[in-house]
Amino acid sequence: MIRIITDENIIDKEMLSKSYYGRKVLSYLMAYGVKYDFCKFYLLEYDDMYGYLFHMNSTIVVCTEDDIPTDELCDFIEMNMPFRVEVSQHLLPKLNKLSNYQQLRRTMFEFSQERQSNVSENDIDDNPKLDDVYSILKEGFPNLIDYGLWLTDTSHRVRRGISKVYIYKRFTTATLMYDINDTVLVGQVATRVKARGSGHAREFLYWIGSELKKQGKTAILFALDIRKSFYEEIGFKAIMTEYVFERKDIEKESQQKGALK
Repeated sequence: MIRIITDENIIDKEMLSKSYYGRKVLSYLMAYGVKYDFCKFYLLEYDDMYGYLFHMNSTIVVCTEDDIPTDELCDFIEMNMPFRVEVSQHLLPKLNKLSNYQQLRRTMFEFSQERQSNVSENDIDDNPKLDDVYSILKEGFPNLIDYGLWLTDTSHRVRRGISKVYIYKRFTTATLMYDINDTVLVGQVATRVKARGSGHAREFLYWIGSELKKQGKTAILFALDIRKSFYEEIGFKAIMTEYVFERKDIEKESQQKGALK
């Protein structure tokens, strides 16, 4: 059965820390706890099998190590109709009955190459105004989440020390979404239109990966197929390919860029 969690002490945080899906759930648990109506955590419990479901805004994330039954999960997804559903990959075949969703392929990359960085720290703003960050992101992602929702979530996560936001040379931004078990998810990377082709994102991402590696941490990020060579050229190696579900009935630029299974 699926039941909402009101006491975070029942959550197996060690299990969550082992995978990308779990770490994503755990990062929001660390940021918000279980007391907010807009950010909900559920226990998936079936005999001796269990998992967790996180639901916030237009995303559902499911993490489990077990081969749980999925009929109830499919009903839950179709009732809430989020834009994106991310699930532990062994559940994918069981979720094909989701008629209003398509599978979008993406690749996880891990920073692996270290060399001298050409980035000057004088060009890095590690405490930028979030309005400036959003302005850059909006140019890179025209379908970006509503400003109010983005600002509320990002400012909260930054204040709680879960996320770290940067602007490089006033044109490129990137966010360290979380740092759990020395694995750091890099996301929300964008460059202003007028500065594209300048190499800013390439230089800055290499600097991020290199600095984290010096600290004994591993930088990971996701990219659609169209961007694979870009990340490989700057020191990231592909470590896995996965699929997420996205709604068919909502137009989004990224849906046209990924390879559909």
